[in-house]
Amino acid sequence: IQAALKRANREGWLCSFDMLGEGARTAHDAERYERIYAEAIEAVGQSSTQGPEAGHGVSVKLSALSPRYEATQEDRVWSELYPRILRLARIAAKHDINFTIDAEEADRLALSLKLLDRLAHESELGDWTGLGLAVQAYQKRAPEVIERLTALSKASGRRLMVRLVKGAYWDTEIKRAQQFGRTDYPVFTTKAATDLNYLTAAKLMIEAAPHLYSQFATHNAHSLAVVHRMARERGVKIEYQRLHGMGEALYAAASADWSDETLSIRAYAPVGGHEDLLPYLVRRLLENGANSSFVHALLDERVPASAAAADPITVVEGHPDRHAKIPTPKDMYMDRQNSLGRDYSQAADRERHARALEKVDSERLTSGPIIGGKLRAGTNAQDVLNPFDTTQVLGHVSEATTEDIDAAAEAAIKAQAKWDRIGGTGRAPVLRAMADALEGDLDRLVALLSREAGKTLNDGVAEVREAADFLRYYAMLAERDFGGPKPLQGPVGEINSLVLHGRGVFACISPWNFPLAIFTGQIAAALAAGNAVLAKPAEQTPLIAAEAVRLYYKAGLDPDLLALVPGRGETVGATLTSHAAIDGVAFTGGTDTATAINRALANRAGPIIPFIAETGGLNGMFIDTTALKEQVIDDVILSAFGSSGQRCSALRLLYVPHDAADALIEGLKGALEAQVVGDPTDPSTDIGPVIDADAKAMLEAHLKRLEGDAKIIARAAVPASAARGHVFA
Repeated sequence: IQAALKRANREGWLCSFDMLGEGARTAHDAERYERIYAEAIEAVGQSSTQGPEAGHGVSVKLSALSPRYEATQEDRVWSELYPRILRLARIAAKHDINFTIDAEEADRLALSLKLLDRLAHESELGDWTGLGLAVQAYQKRAPEVIERLTALSKASGRRLMVRLVKGAYWDTEIKRAQQFGRTDYPVFTTKAATDLNYLTAAKLMIEAAPHLYSQFATHNAHSLAVVHRMARERGVKIEYQRLHGMGEALYAAASADWSDETLSIRAYAPVGGHEDLLPYLVRRLLENGANSSFVHALLDERVPASAAAADPITVVEGHPDRHAKIPTPKDMYMDRQNSLGRDYSQAADRERHARALEKVDSERLTSGPIIGGKLRAGTNAQDVLNPFDTTQVLGHVSEATTEDIDAAAEAAIKAQAKWDRIGGTGRAPVLRAMADALEGDLDRLVALLSREAGKTLNDGVAEVREAADFLRYYAMLAERDFGGPKPLQGPVGEINSLVLHGRGVFACISPWNFPLAIFTGQIAAALAAGNAVLAKPAEQTPLIAAEAVRLYYKAGLDPDLLALVPGRGETVGATLTSHAAIDGVAFTGGTDTATAINRALANRAGPIIPFIAETGGLNGMFIDTTALKEQVIDDVILSAFGSSGQRCSALRLLYVPHDAADALIEGLKGALEAQVVGDPTDPSTDIGPVIDADAKAMLEAHLKRLEGDAKIIARAAVPASAARGHVFA
């Protein structure tokens, strides 16, 4: 920072210094970044005594001050992050410099506004007017944010500095919205709409003077000219900002054209080592190197100046629609609809979850043999318990008997022929209706997955979405492959065609680690191909399976085509796979069980029985020295500990170069310590329970072996509230 200050003062630049660094992944990272920021603010304060407007400032990234700067971790944000930002604000206020909270991803916006609100009301900061926030114009909420900041300034009696930028995370926002099944994007998809929103927000900022001190960051000549005119007409003093190393020619030309006034121009200057600079440069390259950017257009000789500096109002009036090549997240796939998700950074989605959980807890759920749409008595009735709190009885399950399986098979055989005859085009609507039914009951299903399977909320949403994706994908394949005869070549003039049909009755045996997604997906594939199904869920998760079967019926499926036959593998599973009516088996589970089923099917007389098996695996990751440490930490923590590590794809082995090992191990240790272990129904929980006592005992035995053969580097903390459940960390 000293070198940066020396250069800025020598060149006569007014700067806002950005102390580079990715978001903190550990408490140690957060402490280190706070120290770096504090030193920078002290240095800037000692070098710059002209006040927030005429002197240098510092920009602060909140994600650097906490490894858990997330809306679902709000309690920790207030207890850990807020004291840090307040300490830094005190130093900035002492030196009377500009202190701007940088803009980050859209799901952090509401939280940043809450933090700023509290800071603005801190009486110990006196009449300091250097507190500020960066606002991103590509976010649709930008005008609303400006209005909130204006109201905050009035309520707190503190003038705020507001830096309006176009935004630097556009690609991330688009991809996240698609990946997580949002209803729409939080950002505009066209440059013209963003430019227009920029001007809309700019007008509100200028009109809000003297409550807001407006800082306009832009390299767009049209935006610059319009903002200048609006401010000049109202007689409002404003500031212009550019990125260090960019925009010199633009602002030199502006200063020459408007020579009757002195423009206040500030450079946003990154400060840090090369390892911190690279991610920053990549973001800036994406932001300013895009084909649609003003900078790119200006440098392209094929683009006329009139087009580069086009009025966004005219452009939007001529093309008011969203970007033609960026459909909504729901429509991102060309051949099927994307599944709907939830965003627990939003209070509305957290409230939906709370209501759904109350509903699930008020019900007494029942599972058992469901044949022809009717629940039968079965045998060996048992309680179904919550793996996080085994004193909570969620419902009851009874095991299917041999007679139940016989009855289910008989009904399935009769119904299958008609189902097969209607073809893929007749079957696909039922599968799509089932996908819609899952999404319509999403919050309740997530609550049940949390209670019965120990799924965290994000894992639960991902599971419901995967089930819906399976259904729509197989519906598409049903229409494509089973929609009618496919013409084949006729070498000697004959007419040949290929027609695909279902085999008959499939047994589908699914696991507890994906009790809805795999259960639903196996059934969907079999139904799409024209088969009837006898489905056996895992012993640990019969309630969610029963709910899925009922939703299939609700979607319009003939109840005789799908029967639920819950029970133990050694009884119901063995009876099912050896039953004479079974024409195929789909199985997901352990390798030993799959081997036993395969042998049993091979020994059966008659036609060969297809066996589709997905079994366990061992996932390893190789890291090289070019990998960004923060990205490695994020991916390792998610893969190893997501779903409490209960996936066949969960990371088990991590290979790292010796040169990078120490830093990476420390980072992983700190990141694991920052994980929240606890009640999976709580939005703040990262790691829930394992499925049952046997799973916990196996892990404890493995840990005991490791204590003798290896070094335990870190363990996450287990809260006292987990004492009644199968929690391991």
